[in-house]
Amino acid sequence: MSPTDGRIPLPLLPNHPLGRSAVTCQYRCANACSHEAPNSSDNAYFGDVVRSIVSRRGMLRAGAVLAVAGAGVGGVAGTAAAAPARDGGHGRPRGPKGLDFTAVAPNREDRIVTPEGYHDAVVIRWGDAVLPGAPAFDFDHQTAAGQARQFGYNNDFCGLVPLGHDAYLLGSNHEYTTESFMFKGYTAANPTEEQVKIGWAAHGFSVVRVERDRRSGKLVPKIDRRCNRRITVSTPFEFTGPAAGSQFLRTSTDPTGRRVSGTFGNCAGGVTPWGTILSGEENFNGYFGNGEKVTDPTAAARVARYGTPKGESVRKWERFDPRFDLAKEANEFNRFGWVVEIDPLDPGAAPVKHTALGRFKHEGATIQVARDGRVVCYMGDDERFDYIYKFVSKDRYRHGDRAHNKRLLTEGTLYVAQFTGDSPAAEFDGTGRLPADGEFDGTGKWIKLVSGDRSYVDGFTAEEVYVFTRLAADRVGATKMDRPEDVEPNPVNGRIYAALTNNTDRGKPGKEGPTEINPRNGNKHGHVLEWAETHGDHTATTFSWRLLLVCGDPNSPDTYFGGYDKTQVSPISCPDNVAFDRHGNLWIATDGNALGSNDGLFAVPVDGHYRGYLKQFLTVPVGAETCGPVVQDDFILVSVQHPGELDGASADNPLAHWPDGGTAQPRPAVAMVWKSGCRVGE
Repeated sequence: MSPTDGRIPLPLLPNHPLGRSAVTCQYRCANACSHEAPNSSDNAYFGDVVRSIVSRRGMLRAGAVLAVAGAGVGGVAGTAAAAPARDGGHGRPRGPKGLDFTAVAPNREDRIVTPEGYHDAVVIRWGDAVLPGAPAFDFDHQTAAGQARQFGYNNDFCGLVPLGHDAYLLGSNHEYTTESFMFKGYTAANPTEEQVKIGWAAHGFSVVRVERDRRSGKLVPKIDRRCNRRITVSTPFEFTGPAAGSQFLRTSTDPTGRRVSGTFGNCAGGVTPWGTILSGEENFNGYFGNGEKVTDPTAAARVARYGTPKGESVRKWERFDPRFDLAKEANEFNRFGWVVEIDPLDPGAAPVKHTALGRFKHEGATIQVARDGRVVCYMGDDERFDYIYKFVSKDRYRHGDRAHNKRLLTEGTLYVAQFTGDSPAAEFDGTGRLPADGEFDGTGKWIKLVSGDRSYVDGFTAEEVYVFTRLAADRVGATKMDRPEDVEPNPVNGRIYAALTNNTDRGKPGKEGPTEINPRNGNKHGHVLEWAETHGDHTATTFSWRLLLVCGDPNSPDTYFGGYDKTQVSPISCPDNVAFDRHGNLWIATDGNALGSNDGLFAVPVDGHYRGYLKQFLTVPVGAETCGPVVQDDFILVSVQHPGELDGASADNPLAHWPDGGTAQPRPAVAMVWKSGCRVGE
């Protein structure tokens, strides 16, 4: 739409709280939001501590470090304008570069809805062949052996590694399984062994060669015997880095603490400059049972900080493999919650888990090469009141030396973020009202946690910091955030953007209240954070920040769209994954739309006159979540996760049928959107 087309209407439609069905909450995160947030630390918001000692003006004069950091965001971005720029005096509004499409209206359709003139198609779906010999998918006759050769379930992150002209290796996470949508007649209290083993095979990761068909424009998967790969719950992994071999990682089946079977709960990720793929193990805690039987007080506190439910696990895996029973193999729990690195160009290489990047509920991990050649990895811990981290490598990136670069994440320094607002605490009453200076903004610092075998946290050894990173971050007073998910640097302006999905616990009795960086109580729509490292140096230990978006219905006074005219923007709720186009526009995928519409993919300029002019590019089918966007010049990929997961639905009672239509069962898939003969958005 043009800036004069007016507001996109918001539908008044019923929906599950926070936009998710009960079954999605159960199987993906073990009903995390129905339990107490595992962060029970009393570390105060640093902005409140500072303001209790000095005035705002005095604080800004207190030291050169804060003054220099504070120049970062505002100095780079300039000031947003509500009115669009005019074209050379002709009076015709110029739209933001790369975003020349008509915004999609909110809806509840069982299909992908795209702007006029765009096409969409499925690239690959659950059950499609990945490896030679994979059987044709048969919903009613699944086998574990077949699933291990087919595309897995609930794909999340999606990444492309180029092979040549119009050919890529597509890497895709398979975050979790929803067994009641996979099997007719499924009995949650008593799954069969074969159902459990199919679930094991449906988790993990797929690598698939895809090629662009010149006639249709579609990406087509190919059975490549050399490159295609399936990684499952049973695939051998190796630990790297300082905590490899730690006493906390040793089990009866791996007394060395250096090898582990499988990966699961894999959410977002990133493609590295050396052509590997990073994947974050997120909601791993729900796969383990009998957490209440860990009786040693120290061990129990460490387990509790990661939110393990009591009693049996959702999927009952511990009945078929004792490593998932905390009462029998407590250290197995510590072997998940890491960043995984997979080399799609070397399918014979064992995937690794990097202990130097710390252990928490990793939403993902993205890499920036700093000016001095060191690599910086940004990470969010997806939990209410948890933290944002970064890792700075010890060694430097070498162009073309893959063997060297694949070791860069094995040694370096791990930091956690502390944010300070620049407005008086009294201005934040939980309503989301803007402070008097007109922006949610401030400064911050990176607190050093550990480097090599040296801990910087009192009372923690280095290996304890790596394995129990959340507890170490609690100790140093990191800033509690509203579910920090994807965190990525913008390749055009160099600033970093984080999706903060929601936190309905903020401001509840006994919980931390509103702060400048998390300004709303009962925050059900989330917000998007932007910061600039001091002097643009990604290895810096200070930064300046501001909020780009405070999400929700633009009609609501508690929303903010970068200072742009709110009558011109699309409604957005629950930002999750982020990506960038070649113009530096931010693309945002949502998860759990609490406004009554399907989740979608949105785009917003982050600089200049159009900063904050948010437009919805697509919606995914009913019941689905938008994941893993890949924004190329001439096409976009999105992962459509858990389509059809609606309250009251199941494999025995499907209430949606995407992507195959008719009476077919819904199937998670990677989808592609493109415009014939044009670059996306042009």
